[in-house]
Amino acid sequence: MPKALIVYSTRTGQTKKIAELIAEGIRFGGVEAKVVSVHEIKKESDLDGYDGYVFGSATYHGEMMQGMKTLLFLAEKAGLGGKPGGSFGAFGWSGEAPDRIYDTMKNVFNMDMVSGSLRLKSAALGGGIQMAQDYGREVGKKLAK
Repeated sequence: MPKALIVYSTRTGQTKKIAELIAEGIRFGGVEAKVVSVHEIKKESDLDGYDGYVFGSATYHGEMMQGMKTLLFLAEKAGLGGKPGGSFGAFGWSGEAPDRIYDTMKNVFNMDMVSGSLRLKSAALGGGIQMAQDYGREVGKKLAK
């Protein structure tokens, strides 16, 4: 069974909630999904053993959280090229972090990304639960191939 790793960096807990909903969507497709905080990834070998990756960060003052920046530098050496991926995040005003993560995963890591990043103000607002689960389903489809 394919396995996905969802790594999040959060400030208020919203990005964690989105990560958990994405994991549900991935599991709907029969793919295993593990959700971890960015602080649990200490070395590039912590990324080993997964078939796909979804990284997410809240946007804070127009930037992704520092923990996610550190993770991306670590992941650059982890050999993720060609693997399915996605990015997501919660935001209050601007929401740049998920797109910056997506661009890094696609253009620097050369991953097989789903179409676009997922940007939500909150998982509970405006259909956010469904949107996050659907994003997970899209990732799961790439992994189930």
